[in-house]
Amino acid sequence: MKVTLYSKVDCGLCEKAKTVLQELQREFSFEVEEIDIYKDDRLLEKYQLMIPVVEIDGEEIEYGMIHKDVIRKRLLHKLNG
Repeated sequence: MKVTLYSKVDCGLCEKAKTVLQELQREFSFEVEEIDIYKDDRLLEKYQLMIPVVEIDGEEIEYGMIHKDVIRKRLLHKLNG
């Protein structure tokens, strides 16, 4: 399972999202790829006002304020197919 976090430097909400994902990694086995949207013009245009954005297996799950329960439910759904 691939979890991607779109973020930027000096982003308080991004730091909170990272913490949520780190906590969930204790329950679920997944790697997090963090991508700085300022290093890709296409991503900057797409996500500039939305970050942080959490994506699981290519599907955008949540953005802005990231809620642990929302991500947990989606991870469980992905695991149980």
